[in-house]
Amino acid sequence: MKLMEWIRPTRTVEAHCDLPCGIYDPDQARVEAESCLKIDQKYADSKDQTFR
Repeated sequence: MKLMEWIRPTRTVEAHCDLPCGIYDPDQARVEAESCLKIDQKYADSKDQTFR
């Protein structure tokens, strides 16, 4: 048997959304989303080519 045949997955799985299932803390997700927004804003506002 070839290696790729041996390690090939036997089933397909699907990921779920973090928030509706109730497993994750929506407050933490909000903090992380706000952090991404602030990074984007800081990048857009910067005139420093080294930073960008």
